[in-house]
Amino acid sequence: MTAQSNAATVKIFDTTMRDGEQSPGAAMTLEDKVELGRILEQMGVDIIEAGFPAASNGDFEAVRAVGGVLQNSILCGLSRASPKDIERCAEVIRSAPRGRIHTFISTSPIHRKHKLNMSQEQVLDAVTASVTLARNFTDDVEWSAEDATRTERDFLRRCVEAAIKAGAGTINIPDTVGYSFPDEYRAIFEDLIANVPGADSVVFSSHCHNDLGLAVANSLAAVQGGARQIECAVNGLGERAGNAALEEIVMALRVRGEDLPFQTAVDPAHLMRASQTVSRITGFPVQYNKAIVGKNAFSHESGIHQDGMLKNTQTYEIMRPEDVGQGATSLVMGKLSGRHAFKNKLEELGYALSDNALADAFHRFKELCDRKRHVFDEDIIALVDDQIAHADAAIQVTRLRVVAGTDGPQTAEIDLLVNDEQVWKTARGAGPVDAIFNAIKAAAPHEATLELYQVQAVTEGTDAQATVSVRLSANGRSVSGRASDADTLVASARAYVAALNRLVALQGRSGDANAAA
Repeated sequence: MTAQSNAATVKIFDTTMRDGEQSPGAAMTLEDKVELGRILEQMGVDIIEAGFPAASNGDFEAVRAVGGVLQNSILCGLSRASPKDIERCAEVIRSAPRGRIHTFISTSPIHRKHKLNMSQEQVLDAVTASVTLARNFTDDVEWSAEDATRTERDFLRRCVEAAIKAGAGTINIPDTVGYSFPDEYRAIFEDLIANVPGADSVVFSSHCHNDLGLAVANSLAAVQGGARQIECAVNGLGERAGNAALEEIVMALRVRGEDLPFQTAVDPAHLMRASQTVSRITGFPVQYNKAIVGKNAFSHESGIHQDGMLKNTQTYEIMRPEDVGQGATSLVMGKLSGRHAFKNKLEELGYALSDNALADAFHRFKELCDRKRHVFDEDIIALVDDQIAHADAAIQVTRLRVVAGTDGPQTAEIDLLVNDEQVWKTARGAGPVDAIFNAIKAAAPHEATLELYQVQAVTEGTDAQATVSVRLSANGRSVSGRASDADTLVASARAYVAALNRLVALQGRSGDANAAA
């Protein structure tokens, strides 16, 4: 049986750490990628594209670190059609038991003319040369035709044929700019599989961007057309409007199995945990009505809907929240809840904390119960994610006092622990948040620019926890920080410091010692 005829299985290729990280402000540290790599493998993702090794030494080390924790998933590195890129990929994938080189070149007329300045024949030569070189390092080579959906069909056939002859085992046909409709995207796969020699010996893959909101629909259409690998990202993270969302792909195939008779190796019970982790790492909040993993994905407020749900949940739900790791929406816990019950709740939500981390989380939970009337699962998730994000950070907020009101001036006093040294500063501002950020700048001097300040309520009510996202930029780098607290001003300070810590870590890793200092 050939790879293409294995109709029952669709491989999931995750590109959250590569294409997803290319979203402005979504930079991930080495530690972030290792954490996410572990979750993706536990979830059952087949191939993990952990980065672009030739992009920087930091990206190279991060991809290698991810490979070091993988046991079953295939580690993949992306490379342009250049020997230096391919050799860099070959070096880094040795860190994992199984590795793949993913090389690409543009094929469309507009890319050939304006980006590459190459003729069709030159592109074909580059396809053959890049795949041949990659095959010298590994048997697992994937080739992509960038902007394939805007490429002349006959030329695309020739490129795919050249890649197959040179030894590529996976052929990716990306909708790079999110241009296609499902019917025409499906037809491209059907055409290539029917007309390119050797097509029955390789796996065809889809990679869809969401510029027209059709990434998931196009990916599923590709499967109907013969693709047996889907490239996607958690939360649909990616350049511009993002990629096809992994969680939506997995659940669409699962829920509509009768019409799409394909399966994946992904355990959907981990989808919510992966979503929350990516949101915390990047600082990009998940929209409330996001399919599968959004806060409202399994919420019902309409009286008619509630009545139907009470009679039979299938009246308004096509999947169960527990199937995707959502769990119950309310938490029957409070001041009298014990440590054992709290630990069980964390396990239900997908957390496994060390004894010390559990003790800290339980202490913060008790404090939250004193400040908040109703505690929900979302509150617990925000509390623990916040603790994980800020643990062992170089800069930490230890005390904050803010004076605000109509009389002014708005002032903030802050104590920071900077590399284990206590620093106290006070500052004024145009408002309480401005004063806090000015005080942080005084305590930990830096030249970063504030690009984004955003506040969201974790749950409803005036006592709701606030989740604050902050984006900072410096020296061409843009990073996000996120923090949650029942006090919005405390969350604001901790989010700013979280972003600052990420910026320092990235600059230090890239060798920018002055900026890191």
